[in-house]
Amino acid sequence: MELKNNSLAAKNNLLAQLLKWVNLRPEEGRRTWMMFAFYTTVSIGLRWAEDSTVALFLDEYGVGPLPWMYIASAFMGVALVFLYSWLQKVFPLRWVVVAIAPCMVAPLILLVLLHWKLHISYLAVILVFLLRLWVDSLYVVNDLNTSIVANQLFNIREIKRTYPIVSSGLLVADVISGFSLPWLLQFARLNRVIIIACGVIILGSAILAYLTYQYRDAFPDAPQRIFPQEEASRHRRLEAPLKRYTLQLFAFVGLLQVIGLLIDFQYLQELKLNLGDTELAGFLGLFGGIVGLCELATQWFISSRLIERFGVFFSAALLPVAVGFVVPGVIAVLNILPGMQSVAFFWGLVGLKFTDELLRYTFVVSSGPVLYQPIPERIRSRMQTLSGGSAEAIATGLTGLVIFLTVVIGGKFVAAPVQKWIFIAETAIVAVACLRVVWVLRSRYVDLLVLSAERGELSASKVGLRAFKQAVVKALEETGNAADKHSCIDLLAQIDPQGAAEILAGLLFKLTPDLQHRSLEVMLAVGAKPEYVSEVRWLLERHPSVVNPEVFALALRYVWLAEAHPNLGLLEEYLHPRNHSLIRGTAAALLLRQGTPMQTVAATKTLRSMLTHKQELERMNGVKALREAVYLQALRIHIPNLLQDESLRVRCAVLDMIATNRMEEYYPALLKALYYKSTRDTAMRALVKMENEALEMLLKLATNVYKPEVLRMYAWRTIAHISTLEALDTLWLHLESSWGGTRYHILRSLLKIQKQSEVTNLVDRFQHSRVESLIDQELKFLGEIYAAYIDLQPQQRLENYQTQERVLIVYELLQRALSEMEWDIKERLLLLLRLLYSPEKMQAAAFNLRSESGTNLARGLEILEHTVNLPTKSLLLNILDQRSPQEKLPYLIEAGFMEYQPFTPSDRLRRMLSLGNFFSDWCLACCFHFAQVNRIRLTINEILQALRHPTGFVREAAIAYLSVVSQRVLLELLPKLQQDSHPLVATQIQELIKKNPTKSYVDAIYSISDPV
Repeated sequence: MELKNNSLAAKNNLLAQLLKWVNLRPEEGRRTWMMFAFYTTVSIGLRWAEDSTVALFLDEYGVGPLPWMYIASAFMGVALVFLYSWLQKVFPLRWVVVAIAPCMVAPLILLVLLHWKLHISYLAVILVFLLRLWVDSLYVVNDLNTSIVANQLFNIREIKRTYPIVSSGLLVADVISGFSLPWLLQFARLNRVIIIACGVIILGSAILAYLTYQYRDAFPDAPQRIFPQEEASRHRRLEAPLKRYTLQLFAFVGLLQVIGLLIDFQYLQELKLNLGDTELAGFLGLFGGIVGLCELATQWFISSRLIERFGVFFSAALLPVAVGFVVPGVIAVLNILPGMQSVAFFWGLVGLKFTDELLRYTFVVSSGPVLYQPIPERIRSRMQTLSGGSAEAIATGLTGLVIFLTVVIGGKFVAAPVQKWIFIAETAIVAVACLRVVWVLRSRYVDLLVLSAERGELSASKVGLRAFKQAVVKALEETGNAADKHSCIDLLAQIDPQGAAEILAGLLFKLTPDLQHRSLEVMLAVGAKPEYVSEVRWLLERHPSVVNPEVFALALRYVWLAEAHPNLGLLEEYLHPRNHSLIRGTAAALLLRQGTPMQTVAATKTLRSMLTHKQELERMNGVKALREAVYLQALRIHIPNLLQDESLRVRCAVLDMIATNRMEEYYPALLKALYYKSTRDTAMRALVKMENEALEMLLKLATNVYKPEVLRMYAWRTIAHISTLEALDTLWLHLESSWGGTRYHILRSLLKIQKQSEVTNLVDRFQHSRVESLIDQELKFLGEIYAAYIDLQPQQRLENYQTQERVLIVYELLQRALSEMEWDIKERLLLLLRLLYSPEKMQAAAFNLRSESGTNLARGLEILEHTVNLPTKSLLLNILDQRSPQEKLPYLIEAGFMEYQPFTPSDRLRRMLSLGNFFSDWCLACCFHFAQVNRIRLTINEILQALRHPTGFVREAAIAYLSVVSQRVLLELLPKLQQDSHPLVATQIQELIKKNPTKSYVDAIYSISDPV
């Protein structure tokens, strides 16, 4: 049994090593090898059929009719592509991909049998042409089939690793078919070889049928005929950018096909000129075998790593660069050398064909399916069919026409050697156009990924201000939802606060009372201006009973503040009790600001009556009026009672008034209001209104570790809302010196400033390296977490008082705490990246990375790969990916962020406690529980620090540890520990006292203040 287990372990290790060599992960292995088997089998059959039909075609026609073949192939390819797309609307995708190859093979068998049996010369000529044409069509269908199945089975990150292996099936087929075809031709004629090839293709289709059955969940059950309403709406939002992207993909695929056909024509032309008919098929087979070996080595060991390292667009650009510039340059140099003219074109074109095939069927083929991943999954296969298949077909037809015109026209005016250079020049021109398309695709690739994630944001930088203002005016004038109009006003105030008054003043008479109220608030926020007094006065000329009291009060305030010499006598009329309390309070506040002594006395009397009134509305409106008063005079004595008012609305109004009038003696009331959910929002707005004056007391609250974390979080948020340079400097200063939850809250606060200030990159005014150093710091600590994952294993030593079950429970709790800290660090890394890069892209990436779906996770990593340009980008992608700590730690070690040496559990635990400020409170508590069940000795200093910790459950864990490892010390500490105010610790101490009635009062050993 032991030998069997050892054999199984050795086999698993060998398999893991093999997967590592080819850059695969264990969960991807089975799908990849089954896809590889399917593609290899079908490609062997296709390769035998292609070489056999090429030999028949060249023997019958030569190279002259090749342009007509390309044109006919284009029409056939377009027809098949639209047929393929239509089938996806009628049948489920899994049925289509499985049945299409056998259905295509049946006509090929019929054509071969007719060519075999019929000996009529003109029919034989037509059948050879149709055979060659149909095999080309099979290639189109097979390539579409393979890439569509791969896109269904693998996500955007997996396909970069797996598709190079899958597509290498064609290369293996090149090797097998290339070296086997000359041998096969010794025993069978070309017609019989094609029949054998058809049987091999059907065998490959059977493998595909089994594969799609095993992974049928990856394929949609229903035909792609009708979108659900939500998906249809989403598709409409993506329609314009998706159309542009697919057009670029169409151009890319088409240009690659043009390059390949131009090279293929030149290559076959040279072969026909330099080789006899009997040598041609053998040379094609041997050439294919040699190229296949090189491609196979590249595809298995280089391609996936290069794509992951440099990206899919770098890989896609290699082919046009090589065949458009590098190889033609080599041919030109060889042609200049004396004695090389006779062989320069032959071997130069062989080298050009070799380079094209090597790069096309390695890097380009591996990159192709990745380019379709930004397209929504629901329509991806159809878009891939239409843009990919039809592009190749149309490009084939156009290339045939170009070749035909070049041969016909060039043959009349230029010599044959010059005509060869014309073809090379055409190839170079197409390669330049292809490079241009790759550049455009690169810019739109990530944008489409972000849009498909539906996590974009609106900012003022994206809004045409003039057009937006016109849209706001139109929206406010037309009938519609009041909430939407309210949002228009808020957005206008945010984007252009100075210009908002001009627009809103002219619309006041058209708006509803609620919208008038909001408009006047926006206008007053930027200051009352005389030029808009006439529009606002229109509201005052109407009777107060007709106008909404809140609107009337705001209009009254606006007019009297805007006028240089207001008639204060008119204000006294509004002090009469018949007027609404809000109007009376506003008039009284204005008189306190500008009135005569007699008017001030009357105003004070009115406000005192309101502040002491029995009705809540009177008291609240009286407090609101105090916000506008410059001198409160005798009214200050009512504030303490109002702070204790039974009405929440009154208390909130008092908080706002304290901040507005800068009443320093009541600032503690503002901070106290942050404790309670009911008054928190009001207190935050009031403190923000105070700006820099509130910074010092907020900072003192935010950095007090003995205050509740939720309170400290709101203190940081309030600092962020202040948005002054001093507040920004404060946040950055404490960001670099803080850790854990505090750093997270500060980062969120900085990002709020970034959003409010509409600055694309918040660190433009700071050194970019400051954020990079914070990222490096997070990565270094992540290494400590991964080392703890590995080293902190439960010890197998058991004592009478503990069981193995308890040890495992504590171990699982510690592992979970480490996992939560890892998650927190990843969240902070994403927030730090949002400071450096586009918030829209980073938000879309973060949204996808938080998903449990492997497809969404891969999409988020892909956005990061094409957005982030830090030196640690590759490391970040591996850290944020779904890998185990054992896999991630080597990346940190390799990048120099961690020097790992295996520690014993006791040494690793002491290492963690020495970094206690960086670890979460729950993780520290779990460390003490782990030390308790495993009897790990800790130092006195480590225990005392835990007993002084501000978090109750950390102190509870330290006391539990002492109760097991040193009861004597615990008995001496119990009298002081009784002073702990945390309920959890207090209950624990009482239970320990009951169990240990004997007490020793050695105060010198331990001195602890009240942690709360």
